[in-house]
Amino acid sequence: MSQEIENDWAIDEFGAADLGDARRTARLVALARQLAKSPHCSFPQSLSQAQLKAAYRFFDNEEVDTDGILTSHIGQTLARMREVPVILAIQDTTEYNLTHLPATEGLGYCTHKHVRGFFMHSMLALTPEGLPLGVLGLKTWVRPLAQLGKKALRKKLPIDEKESVKWIEGLNHMTALKSQCRGTQIVGVCDREGDLYDVFVAERSPDVEWLVRAAWNRRVNHPEAYLWEAMQSVAPMGTTSLRIPERGKRAERTAQMAIRCAPVRIRKPKSCKVKGLAEVDAYAIWAIEIDPPQGQDPIEWMLLTSVATHTMEQALERLSWYARRWTIETWHRVLKSGCQIEARQFGDVKRFIRATALFAVIAWRILYATLLGRLDADVSCEVLLQRFEWQALYCRTHAVSSVPQQPPTLGEAILWIAKLGGYLGRKRDRPPGMTVLWRGFLALHEISQM
Repeated sequence: MSQEIENDWAIDEFGAADLGDARRTARLVALARQLAKSPHCSFPQSLSQAQLKAAYRFFDNEEVDTDGILTSHIGQTLARMREVPVILAIQDTTEYNLTHLPATEGLGYCTHKHVRGFFMHSMLALTPEGLPLGVLGLKTWVRPLAQLGKKALRKKLPIDEKESVKWIEGLNHMTALKSQCRGTQIVGVCDREGDLYDVFVAERSPDVEWLVRAAWNRRVNHPEAYLWEAMQSVAPMGTTSLRIPERGKRAERTAQMAIRCAPVRIRKPKSCKVKGLAEVDAYAIWAIEIDPPQGQDPIEWMLLTSVATHTMEQALERLSWYARRWTIETWHRVLKSGCQIEARQFGDVKRFIRATALFAVIAWRILYATLLGRLDADVSCEVLLQRFEWQALYCRTHAVSSVPQQPPTLGEAILWIAKLGGYLGRKRDRPPGMTVLWRGFLALHEISQM
């Protein structure tokens, strides 16, 4: 890829950042361009002395916030979203463990009371096929140490004073974004933490929907009174096969899943004291394993959604939508392990948060290019690699000193990069995963620099 094309990437994703000063925006573009070349390296390894000073000044600036850093990228993401009819807005929360940096100012407690760090709730735009189109938003916060041990008191607070308000804010954010891509349906996808009655009853725009994995056996307007019992009375629509990967002592197997689907009317929880809330019409999709191995619990998903679901085909589509959640978890791993966020030493949690917004886009770009190689393997590898990078890659993998006139395809380049990371590429092997690809990208960086 030429230097001009590389510059276009940095300018496209960060050039319209809302930082209140053109010089700050230019500095952000320059930082993104430089750090994207070796996101695993420390700042002193990636930046010159002058660039290093500029980076620390930038991340120390109180006028810089995550929303401003992401403005341009979100605009580009919306442009990509307008090209597809359905977008999955995947939400998830992760924590950053900075316990090993006790001198860092402003840290709070995490899920474990002895862990110190901060939290990030993020939203990633995916196509139904699983291609990540960009970051739609980030929310970061610190749990004050003064609140440690007061969980019982926080449970009594209204929803807008709890951390769980993030799910409602996510729905509101999707509604705001919908006005900028009117021809696209946006489906918010959440795990069991997002199973909140307040989300179900929240106002939303037409074509903004929700899909959540049920965590609670909710009260429903049905003779059986509760969700799981009501769905047990529904006849299966059919069956489907699901490959269960190996995990720990659990061997890999193919599970036969029975699929049930039915409209349900969700009642207000008894714990909800708000008056006047109506029952919520939704659709339940229940996939449960038939005849699991002896001694193992059946694999099951109970999904609730506002998207009309009546047929087996529609039920399988909703299940496939939920299965795309793994992508945001992979993106978080790239941020932490690939971009080494938790290993950096900023001295203040605010600097960590600002840097995380920048690296969130760099990590997305890595994930986007990798998955694009699976979904559209025939495009030129120059959508990902600079010219000298693919030429170095070609010479290294083919043990030659000359290169072809035309760049290889992205699919070929991704396979070669994976082999640099230890991927064997045998006929029976699955496509390379992010871990082996990340190792390959690190090796590619070294041989390209040489």
